[in-house]
Amino acid sequence: MPLLLTTSTVHLPNLISDLGLILVTAAIAVLIFRILKQPLVLGYLVAGFLAGSEFDLFPTVKDMNSVTVWAEIGVIFLLFSLGLEFSFKKLMKVGGTASITALTQIIFMVALGYFVGQLMDWNKINSLFLGVILSISSTTIILKTFDELGVKSQKFAGNVIGALIVQDILAILMMVLLSTVAVSQQFSGGELLQSVLKLIFFLTIWFVAGIFFIPTLLKKAKHLLTDEMLLIVSLALCLLMVLFAANVGFSPALGAFIMGSIIAETTQAEHIEHLVKPVKDLFGAVFFVSVGMLIDPEMLMKYAVPVGILTLVVILGQSLSSTIGALLSGQPLKQSIQTGMSLSQIGEFSFIIATLGMTLNVTSDFLYPIVVAVSAITTFTTPFMVKFATPFSVYLEKKLPRRWVKKIERYSANTDAIKSVSTWQIVLKAYLTQVIIHSIIIVAIILLSSKYILPLVSDSRFGNAIAAFITVIILSPFLWALSLRRVAVKQVQELLQVKKYQGPILVLVFFRIALSLFYMGFVLNEFFSPIIAFVALVIGIVSYILFPKRLHSFYNKIESHFLINYNDREITKQTNKRQIVLSPWDGHMTEFTIAAASNLAGKSLKSLKIREQFGINIASIKRGDITINIPVRSERLFPGDEINVIGTDEQVKLFKSYLDKHEIDEPETLAKEDIILQQLALKNRVCIGKSIRDSEIREKTHGIIVGIERNGKRILNPESHWILESDDILWIAGDRKKINEFLKG
Repeated sequence: MPLLLTTSTVHLPNLISDLGLILVTAAIAVLIFRILKQPLVLGYLVAGFLAGSEFDLFPTVKDMNSVTVWAEIGVIFLLFSLGLEFSFKKLMKVGGTASITALTQIIFMVALGYFVGQLMDWNKINSLFLGVILSISSTTIILKTFDELGVKSQKFAGNVIGALIVQDILAILMMVLLSTVAVSQQFSGGELLQSVLKLIFFLTIWFVAGIFFIPTLLKKAKHLLTDEMLLIVSLALCLLMVLFAANVGFSPALGAFIMGSIIAETTQAEHIEHLVKPVKDLFGAVFFVSVGMLIDPEMLMKYAVPVGILTLVVILGQSLSSTIGALLSGQPLKQSIQTGMSLSQIGEFSFIIATLGMTLNVTSDFLYPIVVAVSAITTFTTPFMVKFATPFSVYLEKKLPRRWVKKIERYSANTDAIKSVSTWQIVLKAYLTQVIIHSIIIVAIILLSSKYILPLVSDSRFGNAIAAFITVIILSPFLWALSLRRVAVKQVQELLQVKKYQGPILVLVFFRIALSLFYMGFVLNEFFSPIIAFVALVIGIVSYILFPKRLHSFYNKIESHFLINYNDREITKQTNKRQIVLSPWDGHMTEFTIAAASNLAGKSLKSLKIREQFGINIASIKRGDITINIPVRSERLFPGDEINVIGTDEQVKLFKSYLDKHEIDEPETLAKEDIILQQLALKNRVCIGKSIRDSEIREKTHGIIVGIERNGKRILNPESHWILESDDILWIAGDRKKINEFLKG
């Protein structure tokens, strides 16, 4: 007889009923906030407040412990998704501009937040957590705001996104340091240094091992993996790294972020990111709702003054520090102000750090709701800050002393020269990278061998010898690479021609050899007595001398496999694009795609009169595998064409609006490797006194003049009838080979 379930006999566990309540409340709040065109994060916070115990008009969550578990899972998947969007290559590509901006902002805000906390008579731990919380801007809110305002194609947006990448990395580091400080309850420099070194050690090992194995695993199993299986494998890898991180004393969130950043280097990254997004959205919503549940109206009323003070500190402090950082990195005044005002809020990482303080039981109860309130207010103000950044920069430029503006322009123009790297710096960086990476790998192998290999053979008569032999065999290619592998060969040869560098180069070479001998001796000494270890060391050195080619070949296979996996995503995409800007000008290059349904298709550039209408130049048209550099006026546009235009933010914005009316796809700021931007001084040139058209520069360089500097003034995209003068400095965009030939003439 079947079992009939009636309403009187069914009992839902609190876990299910609470989750249902959270999601229903979140859905209603999100719909309302979508209609109001407000950030969804604020909707989740309001939903949490309504479902929390502080609000009695609606049903409330019964078991906060189960919600806490959901929220912790949400943090893990949020950071896993953030890692998928991150990629270590992105950090390398953002360069000094984003790094200087983010570092300046974080150092300034941590110090300011700590100082404000002390002024409000908070203890040192609360003040320190406050400083870190106030220093991290919200990636989610900023990207959402950029999409809504349509400014992602503007020049400053790239600087902001680069700064956010650096901020996220530094936030992970600061979470580790905060955990150390919270546990020890003191600011010990030695412990902090130890934590940093430990973090660097494990990050390097996880990244190297992850890139070596995981892309290979995904490629080998690609034909077996359905979407469902790929999602399960990805989440399994994420949770596996979470376990590794927790076992060595790091935050589980760190492990999730690292695995995400490793998978981000694979060819499956975009697909996995797409599959994981619903899971991230679900648990992320639960996390933000759980944050809203902790809002206590009475406590907010009690701490209304700190909330107001900290809101002003975030808006003014973030804007000022980021603007200063952007200026220091060489950005023009306008882009620096736009960057600074865009970063003037706190968000998801601030919640995570505040949660860390609560989990460790080191922060006071009032800190969390204050942080939530400040985040909610600054989330509302972010669109207005971004919108008013441009008019404010124009106003400030008029009000500042003229000599200040000139100095900023001159500093910005000379940034490239300041950032130049000497040959000695290249060599030193290559040698240090070689030493650090291989030392970490060697130490990791020794630790793993002593923990896993030695116990397996310890009962055997020759157990130590077997363990030592296996360890040395595994270490051999890395010891060879550390001691004898040649790096930066061309630069080293150049330096050896200069007498003052010969000594330092020899010191670096002997240091690497000595360090390799030390590691080998250390390994052998761990398994044998000193005398036997010394004999084994001599035998090992002789073996290295006798079989260098085999070691070289073996190491090259390992390195080649790693590099193939590391670069596979870029090779597959067959692109390596970077933004070209006319620093310190407003001009930059932006790519648009002609949609299949566009009514511009089939028309010539002459008939469209793009240059006359918008003041921009078309630098290239990519059509399938063919790229047309500096197209002539008779060239026609076709569906699917990727056109690269050069213009200011305002010109690009107007052009985008024009294209949108003709069903054109959204642009992305990109650049083309085969188009270069070259500066040319006109002194002693035969074209002096001629118009741009009569000078035949376009024909000789297969390029276009995109700018002229004359008597301190800059003219972007000058008209063809402009007469060239002897002191003019031209900026030409065109084919690299043609321009170089023209410069030699």
